Amino acid sequence: MFKKVLGTKDLLPEEVRLWQSIENTGREIFALYNYREIRTPLIEEAALYNRSLGGSTEIVGKQMFLIERGEDKYALRPEGTASVVRAYLENGLDKSAGFAKLFYIGPMFRAERPQKGRLRQFHHIGCEALGSSDAGLDVEIISLADRLLSGWGVSGQEILLNSLGCRQDKQKLADSLKNSLRDKREELCPECRQRLDGNVLRILDCKNEECRRITSGMNGQNSHLCPDCAGHFNAVLSGLDAIGVKYTVSASLVRGLDYYTRTVFEISHPGLGAQSAIGAGGRYDNLIAELGGPDKGAAGFAFGLERVMLVSQAQPPAAGGLQVFVVPLGAEARAESVRILAELRGSGISAETDYEGKSIKGALRSANSLGAALVMIIGENELRGGTVLMKNMSDGTQEPVSRDKILQAVKERLNRNV
Repeated sequence: MFKKVLGTKDLLPEEVRLWQSIENTGREIFALYNYREIRTPLIEEAALYNRSLGGSTEIVGKQMFLIERGEDKYALRPEGTASVVRAYLENGLDKSAGFAKLFYIGPMFRAERPQKGRLRQFHHIGCEALGSSDAGLDVEIISLADRLLSGWGVSGQEILLNSLGCRQDKQKLADSLKNSLRDKREELCPECRQRLDGNVLRILDCKNEECRRITSGMNGQNSHLCPDCAGHFNAVLSGLDAIGVKYTVSASLVRGLDYYTRTVFEISHPGLGAQSAIGAGGRYDNLIAELGGPDKGAAGFAFGLERVMLVSQAQPPAAGGLQVFVVPLGAEARAESVRILAELRGSGISAETDYEGKSIKGALRSANSLGAALVMIIGENELRGGTVLMKNMSDGTQEPVSRDKILQAVKERLNRNV
């Protein structure tokens, strides 16, 4: 017997109802902020992620699922931002729309060690606002992220916020860190020793206690920011204060992807344990230009849907009960039931029948377990008389109904049961 691939999960019908509810709530809230849905391919050129995420990132270095076909190298989508920016440029949205607000829902893939809230195939719901460097946009996406969590029945989260500054500011911070840590290399964890020669900013948010002790205060509480970036960050903080979004400035927050600039944020939740991040995002003002487009700012975020499910108090909506269950008794009745099922479904009435050859008692038990409101029994007597026997499952009453008045009778009884 085959089993699912390690790090993947089957979503069974009862779970899917909650997923659909979360997704639909997300779509409704995105619409309030004028974001439109986009769907990008699950497979992209691997070079897209090498270029956008950075070759020294863990995603590119260790986690991408790669596919090679001759000289072509592809990757299963590990995150959504790069794909959305690629689509924005390839389809000319930078020219036709200029400023675009897009959201997406879908699977992502990373070759990670599976654990709670971390899978090899996981799902993101996120958004990208492309074409603006306005600090008000940062305020909007952070407040939108907070609004989504409220809509999903999540509480107790914490928004951590920081500014990396522009490209020059980031380089200034990186150089400062390298100088400060040069004599402490051997005290760092093995991963941070590698980061010291690559993505040195990642050392700031290392979870190793000794690394945290060594780097404490090394970022100078945003002293690396130029006047423009400092002013931008202050405007973001003021905007969030004005609309009552609570946050904590965390000078050690850097995020792990090369494309981030200026505002970065992470939303953590105590219910997730060590892997506490439920979602994250920020501004990436250079990425559009780096992928061949105009020099325009952008910002976005993504939530891990599996992690949202772990901390959400939302309950799946009640399953809609089946409206009609048809019980045919015999071959002739089976042929007639096919026609009746088609008529019912064609009129927008949900209908099912027994395909397992059960006895009438067994078929009635199936109808009951499916929550059927009405049962339609077709036997020899009904076929001869041009009727069906219609049973109301709520009170057990039953009566014959003329074959040519079935739709009318079903609708009347369903309305009566509401």
